[in-house]
Amino acid sequence: MSTGNDSTVTEFILAGLAVRPELQLPVFFLFLGIYVVTVVGNLGMITLIVLSSHLHTPMYYFLCSLSFIDLCQSTIITPKMLVNFVAEKNTISYPECMTQLYFFLIFGIGECHMLAAMAYDRYVAVCNPLLYNATMSYQVCSWLVVGVYSMGVIGASAHTGFMLRLHFCKVDRINHYFCDLYPLLELSCSSTYINEVVSFCFSAFNIFAPTLTILGSYIFIIASILRIRSTEGRSKAFSTCSSHISAVSVFFGSAAFMYLQPSSVSSMDQGKVSSVFYTTVVPMLNPLIYSVRNKDVKVALNKILKKRCNQSK
Repeated sequence: MSTGNDSTVTEFILAGLAVRPELQLPVFFLFLGIYVVTVVGNLGMITLIVLSSHLHTPMYYFLCSLSFIDLCQSTIITPKMLVNFVAEKNTISYPECMTQLYFFLIFGIGECHMLAAMAYDRYVAVCNPLLYNATMSYQVCSWLVVGVYSMGVIGASAHTGFMLRLHFCKVDRINHYFCDLYPLLELSCSSTYINEVVSFCFSAFNIFAPTLTILGSYIFIIASILRIRSTEGRSKAFSTCSSHISAVSVFFGSAAFMYLQPSSVSSMDQGKVSSVFYTTVVPMLNPLIYSVRNKDVKVALNKILKKRCNQSK
């Protein structure tokens, strides 16, 4: 039987994370907890921003988009990974695998560029506060978000399109817990040279372009902060920057480790560990990093809770 690209493989087996049998159940509950926190945190953030009128600003508009991306990315990957911990044989059909790859790439690439857009927003807010409303208008923010998703769709379409041209035969075991680029390329029985070139070029652009944008923005931000005479003002600004940079470092560091190495020298087992960070841990941490320590979010949450309590009385 063959698929649409004349492949003799109709389904793949996901190897999952290498966990000893006695640890399968504890690890299952660990990742289940992470997923629940991720869903509650990101859905809560989206709901809070939508319901709180004073959070209808560019910063929170981008944060709402980031939460949506994190929610979708985690949902595409984690449920299937959880099945792997309790199922004897974790299989995924060829169409499902390509679909998972496509949407994973859309939201993965989208997160890279969304973090860059958020860094640019903070640059304008700190370095050009008087022009902030004009520079970060609703139209500009909308176009930035459209650009973020466009980059995701273009990158995902290129990667998945070239993946569909490959032939998969005999070996059907993916050494990963989801359908990712390099683990799939390892299974191909046809030449993957073009795929590797396309993958490296797109990955380099989607990592380095946002990284340079973020670094450039923060260089100007830090230079502006150093001109602030108030110690309290400096401390507050640096605290905000350090949180953002920490999240960016974890996401881009783990993504770069996975995608900027040729598949011949990249260890898939090490790649799984880095993948866990940007597919499960980062989506859980982002609502905490960007919101829990934010006074505006705390005020908005308190107002909504008080309003709900008054309505229930």
